[in-house]
Amino acid sequence: MIRIGLLSDTHGMLSNRIFKFFEPVDEIWHVGDIGNAETADQLAAFKTFRAVYGNIDDHVVRRMFPADQRFFCEEVDVLMTHIGGYPGKYEPRIRTLLERNTPKLFISGHSHILKVIYDPKYHLLHINPGAAGNKGIHQVCTAVRFVIDKKEIKDLEVLEFERSAFQES
Repeated sequence: MIRIGLLSDTHGMLSNRIFKFFEPVDEIWHVGDIGNAETADQLAAFKTFRAVYGNIDDHVVRRMFPADQRFFCEEVDVLMTHIGGYPGKYEPRIRTLLERNTPKLFISGHSHILKVIYDPKYHLLHINPGAAGNKGIHQVCTAVRFVIDKKEIKDLEVLEFERSAFQES
């Protein structure tokens, strides 16, 4: 059993609320728009860390992380990318990947909108954790944590706080 903390679109800013919410997790996964190497380093110093770069990430972050990550966590096949779309509206590149070799869990960011959707066409769970940072169109900051236990994805929890309260602990 592995407890995962999932976030996206930090844009170089981390609230203390994220660290408190991720205290019980084993790994943190970041789905792009990290913002800078320092933010990645902070998260990596806190927990085991996986990430992909996003469209705002500079050359330094892009050298640190790939555009896509495909891996197994326990017995769950995971695909992570920053710009992926949603069930029924996947980006063309992602749709091709899903058609060739469908994961059980597809994670993307970019929209700044938290969504958890089961895709019956590809028989996968899609998670977009929304935006955890203080820049962008969103008014509410979000992050997700969940458990992967062998083949099961379960116990999903959401952190949500008003962007106006970003600096408050």
